[in-house]
Amino acid sequence: MKGFQTKKVFDSSLFVTIRKRIGKTAFDKLNIELIQSLSKKTDKRNSAKKSDDESHPPNKGKFQADATVADQYITFPTDAKILNTSRKKLDAMIDKLYHYDDDLKVKPRTYKRVLNRDFLNYSKKKNKRKAVHRKMKRKLLESVRRNIKFVTKMLPSTSELYFGKDYPLSKKELDLFEVIKLAYQQQKTMYDEKSNTCKNRIVSIFQPHVRPILRGKQNARVEFGSKLGVSLDNGFASINTLSWNAYHEGKDLIPQVDYYFKTHGYYPELVQVDKAYSTRENRNWLKEKGIRITAPPLGRKPKIKQNQYQKAKRKKEAAERNHIEGKFGQGKNGYNLNNIRAKLKETSESWVSCIFFVMNLINYQKKYFSVLIFNLHLSILSRIWSCRQSLNRINNKHRRNNEFLSYQ
Repeated sequence: MKGFQTKKVFDSSLFVTIRKRIGKTAFDKLNIELIQSLSKKTDKRNSAKKSDDESHPPNKGKFQADATVADQYITFPTDAKILNTSRKKLDAMIDKLYHYDDDLKVKPRTYKRVLNRDFLNYSKKKNKRKAVHRKMKRKLLESVRRNIKFVTKMLPSTSELYFGKDYPLSKKELDLFEVIKLAYQQQKTMYDEKSNTCKNRIVSIFQPHVRPILRGKQNARVEFGSKLGVSLDNGFASINTLSWNAYHEGKDLIPQVDYYFKTHGYYPELVQVDKAYSTRENRNWLKEKGIRITAPPLGRKPKIKQNQYQKAKRKKEAAERNHIEGKFGQGKNGYNLNNIRAKLKETSESWVSCIFFVMNLINYQKKYFSVLIFNLHLSILSRIWSCRQSLNRINNKHRRNNEFLSYQ
């Protein structure tokens, strides 16, 4: 800029556009380049060991895998909250449509004051019985149904638009209206069937792609966000699976090991995972590839007991799986991986991928500078050693000269 100006330098949606343009795929490519830049020499040496009879180089390295949830920044969803938020948004749409149409003389009655008072009294109650929940839900369902009917009736078609007037509702509001109708159908079905679950349940009308994911943890039994299948390779984390629906993480293991092979050109020697990954299918596949797994073997205990060294080795390998848990803790405590504030599906995925890329950059910086310092120490020691050798040669020469003079 040449000087001060009153116009905006850039639009507020520019960063959203950039996050959409980059996406998860671009960060995945950058992560592969980071890993390969440090392991290039090791991969080349191990690939040279391949014999003519073998189809691929010998297995080498350790590989950890686990799953976590990147929580979205949404309020804890309840049926009453979802319906009450939908009711308020529909009230605002009715107000816009009423002011848009000059022919409407009487505004539709929505009973917003009565319902605001009833919902406030409902929220103040600490111990709510089941009958109280159902009564409030029935009132909200009736209100949402009535408001949907009003909005549908008042919405003008494209042929009925007044000349010189814009459409009363924006595209964002029209999309929200469709989401509210779907959420109403789900809540009505659960109310009639007296159930608490339904397929593809909407937990936020502003982020309809978010689904509840059962994790079974002590502090958070249910989490709301994207489920991530993550692998850890030499301290570098890669997102192999990003799903907005709940799934069994055991299905990720084979694609994750193939991802390791694609990055390095050989399979890992050891896979460090928890019991969720130790299915029979995964065990048989790993056995074919000659890959060990930290999960305990199936069947009866072997008659030949392990010695002390084997027990200590197995215990150490199982404990090394905690590195990936530490990586999740780093992302959630340091980079708000459990508090994703992006609202769109694409921008949320880009946000999560960017967090893992930044953590990999920090790990790369530590490893790169440690290698530089190690090489610097080696060069200094080699120079000191060469100076010492030259001094020894000079001293030996002087000593021989002195001995020769004394002999004469």
